Amino acid sequence: MTVATFEQLTAARDALTLARASGVREVRDSDGSTTVYKSDAEMAGALSALEGQISQLARGQPARQIHFTTSKGL
Repeated sequence: MTVATFEQLTAARDALTLARASGVREVRDSDGSTTVYKSDAEMAGALSALEGQISQLARGQPARQIHFTTSKGL
């Protein structure tokens, strides 16, 4: 697993936020990889995860809790 830098995480968050606001479900990252989301809820979950990683890096502390979000895809 590759560890993302603070700048990479914020760039990914910004791209995902813009894509979500515009209604686009496909996001192309700065490294050329493409992610296709099935729903807005899936995008919201990804944004939440990115925010958590960004705040964790900003504080410099390891995660003490892990929150899972599950869905049946309905």
